[in-house]
Amino acid sequence: MSRTVAVVGGGYGGAAVAKALESEADVVLIDPRDAFVNVAGSLRAVTQPDWAANMFYPFSTLLTKGKLVRDRAVSVDPAGVTLSSGERVAADYVVLATGSNYPYPANPTADTVTEALEDFRRSHKELRQADKILILGAGPVGLELAGEIKEIWPDKKVTIVDPATELLPGFKPEVVEDLRGQLDALGVEVRLGTSLTAQPGTEAGVAGSFTVTTTDGDEITADVWYRAYGTTVNSGYLSDGKLTTLTPAGQVEVTEKLNVKGYDHVYAIGDLTDVAENKMAGFAMQHAEVVAKNIIAQIKGEEPTATYQPLGFPMILLPLGTKGGVGQLPSPDGPFVAPASMVSEFKGSDLFTGRFVGQFGPTAAS
Repeated sequence: MSRTVAVVGGGYGGAAVAKALESEADVVLIDPRDAFVNVAGSLRAVTQPDWAANMFYPFSTLLTKGKLVRDRAVSVDPAGVTLSSGERVAADYVVLATGSNYPYPANPTADTVTEALEDFRRSHKELRQADKILILGAGPVGLELAGEIKEIWPDKKVTIVDPATELLPGFKPEVVEDLRGQLDALGVEVRLGTSLTAQPGTEAGVAGSFTVTTTDGDEITADVWYRAYGTTVNSGYLSDGKLTTLTPAGQVEVTEKLNVKGYDHVYAIGDLTDVAENKMAGFAMQHAEVVAKNIIAQIKGEEPTATYQPLGFPMILLPLGTKGGVGQLPSPDGPFVAPASMVSEFKGSDLFTGRFVGQFGPTAAS
């Protein structure tokens, strides 16, 4: 008898699990969007809207056997998923893969490819008008955005402000030193250890001149600003406690097999989990491989044995446009510092477009 697997969330991990299992079970992928979104491309989509369609992979071609339900989960219990429409998806296995959310433009807010592309075109128009750009947040998102802007408009003035006292804390000093050198070469001004006394008077991403004051007493005048900080775990649908109790951070406790603690048929992957590692798409897809192996084993009546072990140190591929960037990758000898050429080859040149075409099928641009 065929088993039903309900996958909640069609991001990096969820789409990978659904794709891996659709030939083994009746897969139901629950997501309000009409396509898998390679959000790694979002910042380039703002600076190059003609490229933006490359970051969307329609679920209609990604899933050849599985079923897509365009809806949002409002509750999950051990026997299945309840949707905002009131419908219910009963399942033998449930995979929670709803990830996290962060401010636009790093993450599209629209549920359809058409609407998302229109948002990017609108955002590009606003950015194109600006000569001076202020980015709040010197994490990977803020830094990548600065790099994308400088690649298209090298003469625009880009200033990044962050209360943190160092760039990429926890990474090897060589990575940070390389990053600082590349930012200086691009002409990106990074002001650390300070913040704004008040938010700009204009809406984020909308052109309009303003002046703000830092806690150091300096004034910054810019024509547009972007929020590049603040991550929210997408776990509100679990807050009723019918399945599990969330951690204080809003995450789900999982075992080394990535089961939600207390269940052998319910799994969680990606940012939603309490796995101690920096949250990245690559890790979510590694989680997906473990879960797919375990569910396939269970369907076959075998004991699931696949486990997931975090690296124990942070990993990153941080492009600054198509050719620049820094990286820290795993190697047999521990963290390996990746040169800009490797960062470009692995990520910056196409932001994983080719990789996902091979795994998920053609993009919306095809």
